[in-house]
Amino acid sequence: MLRFVCFFLVVVAGTAGELCISRAMKEAGEVHDFRLGALLQVARRVARIKWIWIGLLLMTIGFFALLGILSVENVSFVVPVTAMSYVVGGLGGMLFLGERLDRSRWTGILLVCLGVALVILGRH
Repeated sequence: MLRFVCFFLVVVAGTAGELCISRAMKEAGEVHDFRLGALLQVARRVARIKWIWIGLLLMTIGFFALLGILSVENVSFVVPVTAMSYVVGGLGGMLFLGERLDRSRWTGILLVCLGVALVILGRH
């Protein structure tokens, strides 16, 4: 059960964190100037957006869950199974960020799911 919770946290918390950070960066605006002073201005602007902090917290939870699962499972099993984050990312992008996913993206996500299923079935 603990392994399932760790996998769940890696996939859901990690991807939710990425979605929150994406939302924060869209709110902050595009970065065009990569000089140090301009980047510091962007960093100050981003630091005031709550989504960046929520995202960092969620990604931290996902990271520590990944450490936990890697301590008991083979990386050749963990990495493919955590690819389920593509599903969460697709759904989250659509529902949370208002992105449109066409048929080819959904087909790609389905292929990832089939690959994960093969990895899980091949384990037994």
